[in-house]
Amino acid sequence: MSLRIALVDDHAMIREGLRHLLCSVAQFEVVAESASGREALLIVAMNHKIKVVILSVHSTLEHIYQAFAAGACGYVLKESIGKELIAAIRAAHCGKRYLSRKIDEKELLRKMLSGGKSPLEGLSKRERQVLQLVVEGASSASIAEQLALSPKTIETYRSRLMQKLGVPDIPALVKFAIQHGLTTIE
Repeated sequence: MSLRIALVDDHAMIREGLRHLLCSVAQFEVVAESASGREALLIVAMNHKIKVVILSVHSTLEHIYQAFAAGACGYVLKESIGKELIAAIRAAHCGKRYLSRKIDEKELLRKMLSGGKSPLEGLSKRERQVLQLVVEGASSASIAEQLALSPKTIETYRSRLMQKLGVPDIPALVKFAIQHGLTTIE
């Protein structure tokens, strides 16, 4: 009995490489491909027996937590070797969870057991916008102009964000944003 696999990646070259890797495994059969996550979600919605393994460049706990919270069975980093992806697919087929070796499983488990809520869930849409612009280095005046608000209002948002997220200053806010996948170091 073969394991039927659908590949989803927005890069055709990545899909081609993954197809080649997976088809080299005797029990695996790639039966569908898509460049769109939305299309993949439609397939999952039609068949709840489908197991999802995420292959991602993102290694933040926030990304990983959100993937498992959305129903993924496995999370493999793209920097991993092919054997790890194959192991994750086999684990998912057996109803087991799989987490890339380079991910701190204890920290993720602690996050999931601590109520399972991301600190970002308590932010409004506008607070998220302000947070994103602040960590990108925009000044209060620039943010105010972009969002059609006053600089004083932006300062109030920034102050409220730091209080809600429990961070003492802007560098800590940037560190928080990096840890939670809102921005990268680049």
